[in-house]
Amino acid sequence: MILNSSSKISKIIQIMNNKEVRIDVTKQTKDEQALANLHAQLIFKFNNTMPGTSEYDRLMYQVFPTMGENSRVGTPLTAIRPHMVKIGKNVVVMPGCLMMSAGGITIDDGAMIAANVQLISNNHDLYERQVITCKPVHIGKNAWIGAGATILPGVTVGDNAVVGAASVVTKDVIPNTIVAGNPARLVKTIPPQPKHTDISEDNDVL
Repeated sequence: MILNSSSKISKIIQIMNNKEVRIDVTKQTKDEQALANLHAQLIFKFNNTMPGTSEYDRLMYQVFPTMGENSRVGTPLTAIRPHMVKIGKNVVVMPGCLMMSAGGITIDDGAMIAANVQLISNNHDLYERQVITCKPVHIGKNAWIGAGATILPGVTVGDNAVVGAASVVTKDVIPNTIVAGNPARLVKTIPPQPKHTDISEDNDVL
């Protein structure tokens, strides 16, 4: 089975952060083609396995071998080059997610990815259509991506940010903000969470 270690994936994504990477898909090596076939077969098995079983969990971690503790990925899943996806702890990815991962996708701890979200880290060159142009997608800690949203290449969604349902995100999202629309625009800043005062047992409660 595959597979790149977490440190190798992080290093590749870090390199990609510095520049656009171009890949000619017509010039893949035999090893690259074999890996693509392996991923396709593995994801097919995953998508056709009963959730809540040990076999489902085993296949989930074969697709995403570096995924953190207490994270879940729902099926059906579509993922191209899933070895370029890094998922942290306590992440939830709901069914119907599309991960176009040639540019690298990072999903940090506690992020919530709703149903039918598209995380797209690669595009096609306008003139050489067989060439894909790749930039990483980064979903920050505790970010919430609404149902049917699309995150385009090179975009970082900041920590604790919210992306509204069906939005198309073309630019970075500032931490602690809400964006929505096509293209996504700032809706509001999320205020600090109010502090709750506990009622002590010594106080009289009417």
